Amino acid sequence: MIHDPHGQTLTAVVAVSHPAFALLDPDEQHRRVIGWGRVLAGACRSGRIARLQVSERTLPDSGTGLAEWWEGHGTNDGSWAATTYRDLIERAGPAGERHATTIALSLDLSAASRQVRTQGGGMRGAATVLRQEMTALTGALRAADLTVGGWLTADELAVVLRTAYDPAVGIDLERHPLVGRSLATAGPVAVAESWDHLRTDSAFHAVLWISEWPRSQVFPGFLSPLVFTNGILRTVSLHYLPVRADQAARDLRKKKTELISDAHQRTRIGQIEDASATAEYDDLLHQEADLTAGHGVLRTTGLICVTAPTVDELDAAVASIEQAAIQASCETRRLVGQQAQAFTSAALPLCRSV
Repeated sequence: MIHDPHGQTLTAVVAVSHPAFALLDPDEQHRRVIGWGRVLAGACRSGRIARLQVSERTLPDSGTGLAEWWEGHGTNDGSWAATTYRDLIERAGPAGERHATTIALSLDLSAASRQVRTQGGGMRGAATVLRQEMTALTGALRAADLTVGGWLTADELAVVLRTAYDPAVGIDLERHPLVGRSLATAGPVAVAESWDHLRTDSAFHAVLWISEWPRSQVFPGFLSPLVFTNGILRTVSLHYLPVRADQAARDLRKKKTELISDAHQRTRIGQIEDASATAEYDDLLHQEADLTAGHGVLRTTGLICVTAPTVDELDAAVASIEQAAIQASCETRRLVGQQAQAFTSAALPLCRSV
């Protein structure tokens, strides 16, 4: 558990895995999207969750996974086929990359103050309340057909933080599971912030903000161009801020009143109704219908942290990510002047705001 005394939050991180979503048939994709929607709706109904952060990152692969699979399933009979296959694994394994997904759950200690006092108060009471939310989230994730890998221990969290600041050491940590797992030394040795990028230990980083999401209807896997950018070390983080149902209803009514008043004003002065205003009102009605049906309302922020060993490679990787975002019908902007703070929000599963 991670305590933020300034933000008054207590955070836990869980590792999850899932099948290749892009390879599922449309009906199965739709079913899984509905399941994920129920996970988010549960976070909204809680009233005690400050933020959910979903992080999907690519990491250098040491090849140990392929080697372990071959040891368990391969046939070492000395034949030409077996020898060739083993040589291929030894060459291709370290050159590949793997994907890791985590979900961070942040408890709002202010909103949960009454429950914390009921459980004995202090950090012990807060930890008990957080464990209740962790249990609820675990059940919701399993109901959505996501495989819960377990809540990260201090050692596992240390590895996540260490490899975010120093990705070059990731392969060594994977091959030697008994070293480099102390939170006391998980941070960077040195940090240098520039106007448009950040340098930490063995890597340069640049954080992009998804400033505009698709304006039209898209298929469930519309972010796949960003997720499947081969050869680029990057972390895609989606921050979900749950809004209480009563607050969401008030916000929708206020926005609806503003849109109707604007439409009457345009009619009164003889202006023609444009498509953007109509689309905005239709989207508001859709949100209102979803809220009435029991779905939650969340404010979503998307961040992408791109990592490379040199500045030139970083610029090339950022250009590729920007093109991938265009393919996903999204617009991205580099968060200049705030790269250090943005890196904490984008690359680290700590539920920190920008």
